[in-house]
Formats: sequence, C-alpha cells, structure tokens
Amino acid sequence: YLWAVKAFSLAKSISTGNSKSFFVRQTNK
Repeated sequence: YLWAVKAFSLAKSISTGNSKSFFVRQTNK
C-alpha cells in the first residue's frame, strides 16, 4: 500500500508540469 502512495505522490509531482493539462483533459472526459 505504501508503495502505491509513493507512486501516486510521484505521479502527482510530475503532473504539476505540462502533464497536468493532459491529466485534466483525461479526467474531464
């Protein structure tokens, strides 16, 4: 479970970059 949280945090940190717009577009879909 902890590894999942770490992975999620890492992905979230990366999402703060230009990937955030891509993530937002996916969630809006």
